Amino acid sequence: MIARRRPLVAQWTTLVPLLAAVLLVFTWGRDLPGPVVALVTLVLAGAVLAAVHHAEVVAHRVGEPFGSLVLAIAVTIIEVALIVTLMADGGDKSSTLARDTVFAAVMITCNGIVGLCLMVASLRHGTAVFNPEGTGAALATVATLATLSLVLPTFTTSKPGPEFSTVQLTFAALSSLVLYGLFVATQTVRHRDYFLPITRHGEVITAEEHAEAPTARTASISLGLLALALIGVVGLAKGVSPAIESGVEAAGLHHAVVGVIIALLVLLPETIAALRSSRRDRVQTSLNLALGSAMASIGLTIPAVALASLWLSGPLVLGLGSTHMVLLALTVVVASLTVVPGRATPLQGGVHLVLFAAYLELAINP
Repeated sequence: MIARRRPLVAQWTTLVPLLAAVLLVFTWGRDLPGPVVALVTLVLAGAVLAAVHHAEVVAHRVGEPFGSLVLAIAVTIIEVALIVTLMADGGDKSSTLARDTVFAAVMITCNGIVGLCLMVASLRHGTAVFNPEGTGAALATVATLATLSLVLPTFTTSKPGPEFSTVQLTFAALSSLVLYGLFVATQTVRHRDYFLPITRHGEVITAEEHAEAPTARTASISLGLLALALIGVVGLAKGVSPAIESGVEAAGLHHAVVGVIIALLVLLPETIAALRSSRRDRVQTSLNLALGSAMASIGLTIPAVALASLWLSGPLVLGLGSTHMVLLALTVVVASLTVVPGRATPLQGGVHLVLFAAYLELAINP
């Protein structure tokens, strides 16, 4: 029975990314009627599931922590392309687009994904176990990047408003790239063991024994289909965003909700992959995905929008407001207390989920 299912999975996970790409070509830049929006939404959901499947194939081939990096970097690169594309459309609201998207990614990953994974793993296995050295290093990098890029612009005085001057923006962009590159080198080369899953006795799991690794050819095909699926996810999300905006406005909600919805769509592949790892008691892999995505979102987005600001008109507002700074500070403190023991119960997962719910509630009612 299992042997029969594998060809079926291979077929739909191959066809859906291709269908998403074709649909993206025919719908890009067009106003979509209701029935087409419904079709795009269905294909978008299928592309998300296909992306998760191909990411897991690649991750199984290359092993951890490289597998977590594949999905995190792929999603973030395409997310950056989406941000720059939307900024190029112009308009006053595009000035805060990068800030809102990056902050949404940080809150979704550090509270939403982390909280869900800790909750699932601890309820299923008693406690969620992970490596505090690697997770703590990732959290410290996320906190530093978020503070340098999203908090400091609110307090600098070289330029009016919550904006960086050209020199300050250049420094923030270079710092983001340096820190992200240093972290990747630490995660994949020098201290790779800190980012591998561990057993309940603290022993590092260097290899998975439950299934044979896919061939290099299969992994290469999955890598290409993963990229195609992610392009479809982000592109189709942009296509349905006008319908989302109309629905948000009709409901009388704040415009920031649009950014939250799109960020949730873009990060859905990582969320599903992280939850699957937590169900298998591989919480470190889940945390690698969550914190790695937050780090990549800041470390790649800020340099990209800094470069794009050279030819894009309008201001680039990066500084957070006081409410969001409080949420960010509380997230860093709570996450630090979660990471230090190397173990978590449903309580820690619940605390992170409450913080995420508070962020969503404040996005709806600022």
